[in-house]
Amino acid sequence: MLNLVTVGERVAEKRKSLKWTQLKLAQKAHVSRATLDALENGRLGELGFSKLSKIVASLGLELTLEQATHRRPTLEELREEHRDDQGLDRRN
Repeated sequence: MLNLVTVGERVAEKRKSLKWTQLKLAQKAHVSRATLDALENGRLGELGFSKLSKIVASLGLELTLEQATHRRPTLEELREEHRDDQGLDRRN
């Protein structure tokens, strides 16, 4: 699953490949340069969809939804993993 840090890295890569400054992209996307800087440098806890979509669209990119390739583990799988971890504990 793509997280905000990875999105920020990809935004920075695309912006740099276009030879745009953060200020230029921020102006095109109608967001503050500080927001863009925080996104690109992984210092942003969350970002609204509207702002994010404006940023990626300004770069000629788009956000897409895909079928998840990973699923959450079942409770039984977590229990089995815990049992395996306990078996590796040499302090017992």
